[in-house]
Order: sequence, then C-alpha cells, then structure tokens
Amino acid sequence: MDKKEIQSFIARRVAYELQDGDVVNLGIGLPTLVANYVPEGKSIMFQSENGFVGLGPTPAEELMDPYITNAGGMPVTIIPGGAFFDSATSFGIIRGGHVNLTVLGALQVDEKGSIANYMIPGKMVPGMGGAMDLISGAKKVIVAMEHTAKGSPKILNNCTLPLTAKNQVDMIITEMCVIEVTEKGLLLTEINPEFTIEEIQSQTEAKLLLAENIIDMTHHFKK
Repeated sequence: MDKKEIQSFIARRVAYELQDGDVVNLGIGLPTLVANYVPEGKSIMFQSENGFVGLGPTPAEELMDPYITNAGGMPVTIIPGGAFFDSATSFGIIRGGHVNLTVLGALQVDEKGSIANYMIPGKMVPGMGGAMDLISGAKKVIVAMEHTAKGSPKILNNCTLPLTAKNQVDMIITEMCVIEVTEKGLLLTEINPEFTIEEIQSQTEAKLLLAENIIDMTHHFKK
C-alpha cells in the first residue's frame, strides 16, 4: 500500500470504533479521514475545537466552502443540525467531558499509554493546540498512526519526545494491527493479515501481549 492507501485503511478501521450517538473529535491529519468512513446506520456528531459540531465528509473540490473548515484548516462539510460557536464554548464541551471519543495522530506512544504528538525538539511547531485538553477530557482516546516512521518504531517502551499526556491512550490503530492499552501492557487484539505477529513485534519496541483470540482487523470491512 502507498501512503494514501495506508492512511485510508487506518481511518476506515478506526471508524468501526464509533458508537451510534457519539460526539467525536478528530485530530488534524490522518484522523480527519475517519469522517469519510462512518458505518451505515450510525449517527455520529463530529466536533472540532475551532468551534464547530456537525462536521461531514470532505467535499468535492467544486463544492468546497473556504469558511467551513476543521481545526487543521482543511475544507469539510456541515450536516443538518450542525452549529458554529466560539472557542470558549468549544473547549467547554471538551473540558466538560462531553466528547465520547477523540482520535489523534502521534509521533510516539508508549506501553503505558503516554503520547507525544506535538513537537520534535529543534523543529518549528505551531504548538500543542487542543490535544492536551482532548486527551484529558474525552472518555476514550484512540491513536491512529502509521506503525513506524522511516523504519523506526513509534510504539516504544517509553516516549523520548516531550509528552502531550501521560497514561491516557486507550487504543492504538495502525496499518499493521489494533492494540489495546491495558494495566498489564499493550495487548495485540487484531492484525492485518498482510503481516505476521513476528513482523509486527519486530517493528514495535514495546513488548506486545497477545490476546487469546487475535482476529483479522479487516473483518469489520466485510460486515
């Protein structure tokens, strides 16, 4: 798979974690693609920290409205019942615990569920944005990311970059597998059949625990 296919694959799998009626926040980058794969029959209200609920799928180029964007500045649509409001209200929703699920990208995640996703020392960054609030305020935190960066593991024993939050991630979904963060460690629950467990472990610094029944992560797509 090329990079675009990998990102679409991850986003499609993440979408099956959405529950009917959820309020969901999608981080910038790969997570925004999740809105394009909401399973049929589920009603999801997407929230964006720039002051917006009711995000819909990415519009066709000829239908893009420059005034309707997500927090990353990318064009989106608005569904019936959606609304715009100020930043204070938006963060009141997040900090008040009204977001059921947030999906974020990451530079690193470790075996305790800590996440580093906003800066690499020595490089220019726009800032942490709303990530810190989202991770602490959302009921469930999913990291959606490519499994490695230039061949180096991103799932580590301990994060080496500045932390966005400590011990807050609940699930990690990559193009290789689905991992649940538990008190005992990282539990491998689903794998992409294109990879073996041995291959996944070799690309993961942290030790992976194996679920009793590891399933094919693509089985969701066949429902």
